[in-house]
Amino acid sequence: MKINEKYIRRCIELARNGLGTTYPNPLVGSVIVYDGKIIGEGWHKKSGESHAEVNAVKAVKDKSLLKKATIYVSLEPCSHFGKTPPCCDLIIKNNIPNVVIGTVDPNVKVAGNGIKKLIEAGIHVTVGVLEEECNALNKRFFTFHKKKRPFIVLKWAESQDGFIAPTEKLEKKPVWITNQYSRQLVHKWRTEEQAILVGTQTAIDDNPKLNARDWSGKNPIRLVIDQNNRIEKNNHIFDNQAVTIVFSKSIDTIKKENTIFEILDFEKNIAEQIVQILYQHQIQSVIIEGGRQTLQTFIDANLWDEARVFVGSIKFKEGTQAPTLSKNQFKKQSIGTDKLTQTKNYD
Repeated sequence: MKINEKYIRRCIELARNGLGTTYPNPLVGSVIVYDGKIIGEGWHKKSGESHAEVNAVKAVKDKSLLKKATIYVSLEPCSHFGKTPPCCDLIIKNNIPNVVIGTVDPNVKVAGNGIKKLIEAGIHVTVGVLEEECNALNKRFFTFHKKKRPFIVLKWAESQDGFIAPTEKLEKKPVWITNQYSRQLVHKWRTEEQAILVGTQTAIDDNPKLNARDWSGKNPIRLVIDQNNRIEKNNHIFDNQAVTIVFSKSIDTIKKENTIFEILDFEKNIAEQIVQILYQHQIQSVIIEGGRQTLQTFIDANLWDEARVFVGSIKFKEGTQAPTLSKNQFKKQSIGTDKLTQTKNYD
């Protein structure tokens, strides 16, 4: 394995520790190497806190080694003042002579300026090591900045015979198709995405909490489509446990804390309007969990990036048909008796 690739791979491993907690910032890992040994490493843990390069420099016990070391970083070091000072300035200040970068930052505030600043300071800069892997690491961040919309994950569970819900149910709560391990995995996914979206009927029929109670992490922002404000105000989505955005054709007169109303024109492309509003709210990723109409709306508009579909072991014989998706599957796995298929809508 090439030396540069070895250490950028370690940067990627470190960066993944921040998944779900760095929004709106990207996932970044950094490693400092001297004489073939790692002398410091770190990752960006949370927006507003130290960046990966800062944490890596802090971890170096003998700072005199920095002027003979190489710093590896999965994403171009920032060159602008945000909530924290520019990482480029830190590298220059510590006289680190070599910088190896995985990929260029697509954010217009950086976008090559960090690299330019380092080169102008006389630092030897290498760019594009494991570039594809580094881009994939920040698929949410890159989609947001390049496509001006959030990264969109579709998720549903269907029965053996292709239904996502039975014709009738006895109470207002979800009918479980999958096992407890699949459900826990979904809660893990919820901590990784910035927001979660459901349609009106799902909110009314299932009264879902849309939180991550079965996994440790942050609850996503809740998004619900409710054209005519039909969802009752004692529904779980209005329980003030997380910020909730309601897409409606009119603002409800009943004000709820932590609830924002956004107006849609339901005669036009709903999916397109929603992603534009989410972009304005700086929401970089969303997982769409139902129901059929909401999922199919985004599929038909070709506004999705990944689909994660569970098939459980039960049969309904009749009910609500699962959405239809015509893309190549790229990953299949079994979770107990459940089957999980993942599909990509990007290269």
